[in-house]
Amino acid sequence: MPSRPPIIFPQEQRTLKALGERIRLARLRRRLTATAIAQRAGIARATLYNVESGDGRATMGTYLRVLAALGLEKDLDLVAADDKVGRKLQDLSLDAQGTPP
Repeated sequence: MPSRPPIIFPQEQRTLKALGERIRLARLRRRLTATAIAQRAGIARATLYNVESGDGRATMGTYLRVLAALGLEKDLDLVAADDKVGRKLQDLSLDAQGTPP
């Protein structure tokens, strides 16, 4: 039995849609067909359409395969690389314990 897809809130859906559009534009700039990228990524063309549409049911692994097929997989290294909020919270936690940050 397939699991239910996660609930995607409107702001998150807009983010996914924008990501999908950027992926589509990257493919078009490279003058690659949807069929070629789907084959390189090892996915169905319909799945690529879902990614380029920002469908929340597409897995993170699928997005990664498409990015790799476009030569953009290193872009994922930038996600949460500079966690300013997390570092501030960590520093506040250390300060509350009486240890220097």
